[in-house]
Amino acid sequence: MRSPGDKLLPPTHGKTEFIEVVRITDPVRHLSSEDLVGDTAAIREGDQAQQALSLIVGLPGSELYRCFLPDWGIRAHNSTDQLFEIAICFRCHGARIWGPDLPVEQQGQTFDAESPAALELLRRFRSCLPD
Repeated sequence: MRSPGDKLLPPTHGKTEFIEVVRITDPVRHLSSEDLVGDTAAIREGDQAQQALSLIVGLPGSELYRCFLPDWGIRAHNSTDQLFEIAICFRCHGARIWGPDLPVEQQGQTFDAESPAALELLRRFRSCLPD
């Protein structure tokens, strides 16, 4: 479980200019993959991107339930580079993060998927799907 000072996002999140909301099509591959794979469901820029990142930063820690079959993720970018990627499993409360120079202990984290911030994040992700 994260301590109150820990954050789910790497330090580079402050440089984010836009995010891709990713619908993960093969969740099993994310158990050991080297990056996030899925279809871009939406691009969020400016305030929308910052609001999504704020929700992620505000996620409280939790216990991991072990399945890690993520349905959603994000790719964070600045104007020239991809900064980091996160695969998020709302079933097991787990997140996997990829990014340059990211310490091993920060690559796998947990969050409370029942928290108001997590439920709002999931609602925003689902709103990217066509009706």
